[in-house]
Amino acid sequence: MSFLFGGGARPQPTFAEKIAAAEAEIEMVSNMFNQLVDTCTRKCIPPQYREADLNKGESVCLDRCVAKFFEVNVKVSEKMQGEAAQRQGATGAGGMFG
Repeated sequence: MSFLFGGGARPQPTFAEKIAAAEAEIEMVSNMFNQLVDTCTRKCIPPQYREADLNKGESVCLDRCVAKFFEVNVKVSEKMQGEAAQRQGATGAGGMFG
């Protein structure tokens, strides 16, 4: 009866669940990459190209934009994980009568 008090083992995900999780992760990473490219391109590269290569200002702008994008992404992820852990701790700490 240890499952009533949170001591039971978690069920292992099935193969289909693992595949679905991997597909969801690939979708999420692809969306993040596309959003990064769209945002930083709009911000740093003018619509009319004057040269075939990026100039120094465009390169610096892209470097900073990408760095800020990932910094914000990490902060948001940490915040969401902290909130999820708090919710899980609040629901799982009370045993059977939570």
